[in-house]
Amino acid sequence: MKTIHGIQYLRAAAALAVVIFHAAEKTGHHFAIGAAGVDVFFVISGFIMWVISDRRPVTPVRFMVDRTRRIVPIYWLATMVMVAGGIAGLFPNMVLSAEHALASLFFMPMRSPSSGEIWPVLVLGWTLNFEMLFYAVFAVSLLLPRNWRLPSIAALFLLLVLAGSVTSFDNALMRTYTRPVILEFVAGMVIGELWLKGRVPPHVAGVTLIACSFGGFALIGLLRLPFDEFTIGPLAVMLVVGVLSVEARGHIRSLPLPNLLGDASYSVYIWHTFAISVVAKAASMAGIDAWIAMAISVLSGTAIGIAGYAMLERPLLYRKRMQQAAQSLAG
Repeated sequence: MKTIHGIQYLRAAAALAVVIFHAAEKTGHHFAIGAAGVDVFFVISGFIMWVISDRRPVTPVRFMVDRTRRIVPIYWLATMVMVAGGIAGLFPNMVLSAEHALASLFFMPMRSPSSGEIWPVLVLGWTLNFEMLFYAVFAVSLLLPRNWRLPSIAALFLLLVLAGSVTSFDNALMRTYTRPVILEFVAGMVIGELWLKGRVPPHVAGVTLIACSFGGFALIGLLRLPFDEFTIGPLAVMLVVGVLSVEARGHIRSLPLPNLLGDASYSVYIWHTFAISVVAKAASMAGIDAWIAMAISVLSGTAIGIAGYAMLERPLLYRKRMQQAAQSLAG
């Protein structure tokens, strides 16, 4: 798929928002709105999967193999680092169990023995539980005629959300997969279909949507208002639609650093908390000013993610591309 630079930059911005959120949290500051980066990621994920599957048709098995190769190795490695750290006593508050570790590795929502919350061993992995649900449902939908796929996924996710709204599930699996946040994937797919048909808002409307989205995020952040999927989801959708509107007019150029951060966004997301935790702890012990500690935490969290991308993720992706090229030549 041809690179859509606006989407790349949104991936970078979403990852950085999450990094700043955790850096602020660890250094005594407030940037809770940064967590909305996850909602932007979910909308983008729905968009990308829909566009990619249209332009490069694949079988359900091939789709899941590709997604697994993209997501699982890095996540498993980070999870095992957490497990090893827990065994070594580096995380005093962590309570490990084999059942929870296995559930975490295989994207099964389960209550953590450490806190009772529905978190995997690597807490950030909660978003991947949703991603893998979406990928599994999307893979099955590939068996359907194209015109049935989007309505079928939308209907299923709507039914799950409705079930969650009328029933208080205690089961971790159902409690997780009936959250309204799953509708953000559907919104991304709808945006993808509109993009493929060339139905994007005019340029002025796109810029307005971007301004309204950032204005909404800023208002929530500055006033420290409570937020959830119902408030953040629409703002994330507005942002993606607005950026694509500007993209369609050719007003977004390729820039090296934002492109790199977009490419590395998954690794930045997975690895950043390791660096932030170390830096924030060291800064506190050394008596470093909290604002400086936060800045260093953001830089170190981003840097470790870029390093992880360069040393781990990119080599794995390159190997996958070489295998696909060899299979194409053999065919």
